[in-house]
Amino acid sequence: MKGFAFIAATILLFTFSAFGQKGAAGKPAPPNPQKAVEEVFDRLIEGIKQVDVDKVMGVYDKNDRILFFNYSGSATIGWENMRSNRESLYSKIKDVTLDVTGRRVEMLSKTSAYVTCKWKQSQVYNEKLENSTGRMTLIFKLVGKEWKIVHLHTSPDAPPATRTVVPSEKDN
Repeated sequence: MKGFAFIAATILLFTFSAFGQKGAAGKPAPPNPQKAVEEVFDRLIEGIKQVDVDKVMGVYDKNDRILFFNYSGSATIGWENMRSNRESLYSKIKDVTLDVTGRRVEMLSKTSAYVTCKWKQSQVYNEKLENSTGRMTLIFKLVGKEWKIVHLHTSPDAPPATRTVVPSEKDN
């Protein structure tokens, strides 16, 4: 009888451990939003490395108000405009390497977050090797049940020395 009780207790213990992700009243525990944001960010990076327009644009909120502040200092408004830009550029790009460092995810609420990082990229564009480095901020929003990027801002981490910097913005 003691052996049976031990076996029954062991089975119950494993059963409760296996289903330990459930919350009150047997409902599944809510997904970890930070992990979900990180997964979307990782899909973006993989899409860039693979020069895959569909994968890259799939992580952005598909609307005509989305705003991209580009590395060049220009701005692009609208998902369709950015997709069109990327399609024309990606047809000329190959051999992309992209290293991301200092990734930081900050949850602002249950439905919004931002990710910041530094990046270093090399690629062959029109048969010529290019190298660049920069900083990036991405704003994420929970759209329906999916995390989507609703804003991108990327800039060089070492702007040209000839760039005008007002006195109040200079390092002391």
